[in-house]
This record gives sequence, C-alpha cells and structure tokens, in this order.
Amino acid sequence: MTVESVAADSYPRIVAALIRITGDWTLAEDCAQEALVSAVQRWPKDGIPGNPGGWLMTAARNRAVDTLRRASVERRKLAELAALAVAVDDGPEIVSEEEVVDDRLRLVFTCCHPALALEARVALTLRTICAVPTADIARAFLVTEATMTRRLTRAKSKIAAARIPYRVPRGPALAERLPGVLAVLYLLFTQGYNAGGEPAFAEEAIRLARLLRQLMPGQDEVSALLALFLLQHSRRDARRDLDGNLLPLDRQDRSDWDRPAITEGLGILAELGVRSGLAGPYELQARIAACHATAPSVPGTDWAQIARCYDELARIHSTPVVELNRAVAHGYAYGPRDGLAVLAAAREGGELDGHPLALAADADLTAKLGDHHRAATLYRQAAAVAHTDPERRALLARADETTQTDASSRADNSSRQAPYET
Repeated sequence: MTVESVAADSYPRIVAALIRITGDWTLAEDCAQEALVSAVQRWPKDGIPGNPGGWLMTAARNRAVDTLRRASVERRKLAELAALAVAVDDGPEIVSEEEVVDDRLRLVFTCCHPALALEARVALTLRTICAVPTADIARAFLVTEATMTRRLTRAKSKIAAARIPYRVPRGPALAERLPGVLAVLYLLFTQGYNAGGEPAFAEEAIRLARLLRQLMPGQDEVSALLALFLLQHSRRDARRDLDGNLLPLDRQDRSDWDRPAITEGLGILAELGVRSGLAGPYELQARIAACHATAPSVPGTDWAQIARCYDELARIHSTPVVELNRAVAHGYAYGPRDGLAVLAAAREGGELDGHPLALAADADLTAKLGDHHRAATLYRQAAAVAHTDPERRALLARADETTQTDASSRADNSSRQAPYET
C-alpha cells in the first residue's frame, strides 16, 4: 500500500463528502490536497496508519473546520463536519456504506451534468474526482494552464449559479442522465488511448468505470463500458514499436497483449450475455473489441460478426465514425468493393470529407482491390491532415510500403509481358 494507491481510492470520497457538507468545491479540493501532502510528508517517517482513508478524511476535515471557523460560517456546517470526524474515528457503522456510495455518485453526476459543456465535464472530472493536476489537463486539451484554470473555475461557478443539485437522479431521470456520464468516461478514455494522448487518462477512465460499476451494479451499459476499456487497453504495450511508431493491428505482437485484462473483459461480457436483452452501444463496441482480442490474427478475426455488430450499432447510434468503422468491417468481411460502397454512403453527408481516418480506410480498401498507386496517394493525403505526429508517421510508412508493392507489381507484369514485346 502506498500514498498514491490510498489517494486514488480516498480522494473522491473526501472531496465528495466535503462538497456535500460545505457546498464549496474549491475548499473541498484544497483540503483534500493538503491532507495528501501531509500524508506524503508524515507516512514515510511514522508509517502508514491502520485506517489510511480515515486518517486522510480526518486531516481534510480538520483543515476544513479551521478554514470555516475563520470565515465565521453557520454552525450547521461545522456541526456536520464534526459529525463526519466522529464517523471516521468511531468506525464504519456511523457512516453507512449507502451514504458513502451516494457521496461519490453525487460527485460523478454533478461533474458530468449536461448543463456543462462536454469538454468542461471531462476536465472537471479529471480535476475533482481524479486529482489530475491542472497543468496535465491543460496539456491534453492543448491550452495553457491559466486557460484551463479559468475553464474549471467557470464550470464550478456555473454549478453554483445554476443551482445544479448535488445529487444522484432517480427513476426516469437516472436513465436520461447516465448516458451523459458514460460519454464523459468514454471521452476521457479516448483522450488517453489515442495516439499522442495522456496514457494516465485511460487508466483513470478504467478506475472510474470500475467505481461506477461497483456503485451501480444493475446497469448493463456501465459494465459494458468497463469491458470495452479493458479489452481496448489490453493492447497498449503492443501498439508501438521500439522507436515509438504506431503499429496497426495486423503488425502487433499479440503475445504482448494484457491477457488478464482480456480475461476480465470477456468475463464481464459473459455476465451480460446471461441477463441482457437488447445490447446497448457500449456493449456492441465491447463485443467488437472481444472479437479482436480473441482472434489469432487479423485474417483469423470473425469479421462477419464485427460487421453485424457495426450494423446494429449504426441502427441505434449512427455517427460518422461508426459508419467509417462499419465500412472497414464490411470490407474485411464481404470484400473491399462492399466496404467502399458503405464508405461512399457514409461520405454523402460531407462530415467525413478530409478526415484522415476516412482517407486511410479508403486507402486500405483500395489497396485490397489492387490499385496500389491510388492507395499510396490516399495514404499520403491522410498523412497530410493527420492530427498527431505518430499517426502521420504511420500513414507515411503505409504509403511507402504501398508504393513499393505497386512498383513490384509493375515489374512482375513487365517481366511477364516481355516475351510478347520481343
């Protein structure tokens, strides 16, 4: 057990409890951070206490009490903070597990409230629940630390000004709000998993998905999201070569995939298979990831099953990216002409025009048709508009390889035609 592991589990509990009592986000975060700093300073000398989470809660509570006393706040808040200290000191029977669960869920649902912009929800989740430094969040969103600080301040101010309730929605409202919460975690994972992203963000998304599944065990899409994250993240160590270049799926060493993560993800999906009716969007994506995770190679992948999943996903949650991936799946399952037809239909709306992944998919399917010259051109066009350097290098490498294949094909054709020319 380390300060870091205790902090990862305790930080959202402390912040959530202090926000509920004081209503002051900044105070709650500051007191929680100061408790962690104190632990880093004292635990190496004094040893880790028997109840490290309780130690941190008490330290944060004491700091909050001191601050509020100096501010001469109403006695109700001080009384509730005093009760919180008794609960920590006297044992878990004073604060029920239901209350602890509600505190953490309140924090998650408040950070992910739809009144906030999606980017603000992700940033607030990272800062408040995950304790990610503002500078790291700013770097991920390609803004300065000062700009991100202002965004976080505005988000907290909006919560206060709009009187956004600090609670977990119930009944039909929960069904309406949960997809928004899952979308935040999905975007958070994507920020860490994508080329050039912050890998720690993917780990945080997985941790939060575990927490949400623990707190909401009856929600199938919560479990499916965790399974999707585990299956996708299992490939993290195989996605780059020794020089840091991205490796496509067909060139990854599958022995480097995280087998325990795959086993866990497949186990979650097996549970869903028993009790689930119609699959939701995250379950469908998880089952697609499972097809890749269990295949011995790209040619050995059940592409027909993947295509069927994408067909269903497009029916219930059609987006340009879903249609793009559906085109690739159809190309592998039923042939490149079928894939190109699906891609052409997806491009009709214009949203995929100039998109690097759309150009790369077009290049891949065109190469499978044997038109390597055009495929190389498409790969280079994709590289010219790629969003990150790793993606750009990978696309240029595919362009060079396709050009070499084209040259070899031309040479072979020339040698076969030579007898007739002479």
